[in-house]
Amino acid sequence: MLERKQRKTRTEITFVLPADTPPGPVSVVGDFNGWDPYAHPLRARQDAMRAVTVTLPRKSSHSFRYLAAGDYWFNDESADGQDGPNSRVNT
Repeated sequence: MLERKQRKTRTEITFVLPADTPPGPVSVVGDFNGWDPYAHPLRARQDAMRAVTVTLPRKSSHSFRYLAAGDYWFNDESADGQDGPNSRVNT
């Protein structure tokens, strides 16, 4: 799930997943962080979810995927679209 907060010159995108699905650590990786699996790990929230927020320029489009334990890559069903094998988010 994607949560968005529009700011004057940027958009804060919060990537949200259930705390236990899939099990183990999960990161969001994309063109906004050089596809670095260590840059944006999701952290537990108090609402039984886990999340990470990334600040992106307004009126831009970015490819991303999630990377879970065991080299398990997956997309976000709530994304704005697909870019080849990747999810797409528009700000």
